[in-house]
Amino acid sequence: MSDKHLSSRFDVDLNLLSTRLFEMGGLVEAQIARAMEALNTFDLYLTFDVDLVERVFDGERRLNAMEIEIDEEISNIIARRQPAARDLRLLMAASKCVANLERAGDEAHKIVKRTRRIAMEANAQNINITEIKVSGEMASNVLRRALDAFARMDMTAAEQIIRDDEAIDSQFRTFVRKLVTYMMDDARTISTGLDYLFIAKAIERIGDHATNIAESVVYVARGTDIRHEHRKQQERDGSRS
Repeated sequence: MSDKHLSSRFDVDLNLLSTRLFEMGGLVEAQIARAMEALNTFDLYLTFDVDLVERVFDGERRLNAMEIEIDEEISNIIARRQPAARDLRLLMAASKCVANLERAGDEAHKIVKRTRRIAMEANAQNINITEIKVSGEMASNVLRRALDAFARMDMTAAEQIIRDDEAIDSQFRTFVRKLVTYMMDDARTISTGLDYLFIAKAIERIGDHATNIAESVVYVARGTDIRHEHRKQQERDGSRS
C-alpha cells in the first residue's frame, strides 16, 4: 500500500494500518458471502439458516468497531507524522476505503434482514431471482478486485473496475423491470417483490462502494478526485443511445 520512507517508524505505522484495513476488507467479503449464502439457501430450499444470520449480525458489530478504531489510527498517524502530498492522499484514501467497507458491510446486513423477512412471510410468493444471484457474485468479485487494486495501488486495475460498474447496474435494472412485470401480473407478489427489490439495491450499492475504493486508488496516484465523473459519462452515453 505504500513506498519506503526515510522514517522507518512511518513505514511501520503504514504497514500496521494496511494490515488492519485488509483485515476489515476480508471481514466484509465474508459478510457478503454469508448474506448471499443465506439468500441462495432460502431460494433453493425454503430454509433459513439462523446461525448464519447471527454470524452476519456479529460481523456487523465488529465492522462498526473496526471502522472507529482504524479511523482513529489514521488521525493519529496524520497528527504524529504530518504527511504531505502522496502520503497524505494515501491516508485520506485509506479513510475513505474504511468508510466504504463499513457501508458495504451494512448492505450485507440489509440483505440478510430482508431475506429473513421474506422467510417469515406466510404468503411469500416465489420469484425468479437469477439476476440477484448473478449481481451478487459480480459485486463480491468487484470488491475483491478493488481491495487488491488498493493494496497494490494499481491504477490500471482500478480504472477497469470503474468501467465495469455498469454491468452490476445493468443487472439491477433488468431485475427491476422483471419485478414490475411480476407485480403487475399478480398483486400477491408485491410484498415479496419489494423485499427482493431492497436486496437487489443493496447488492448494487456494494458495487458502488467497490467502485469508490477504486476511485481512491486513482486519487492517490494522480492527485485527482474523479468521484462521480464516470456516472456523468454513463448518463451522457445513455442520453445518446
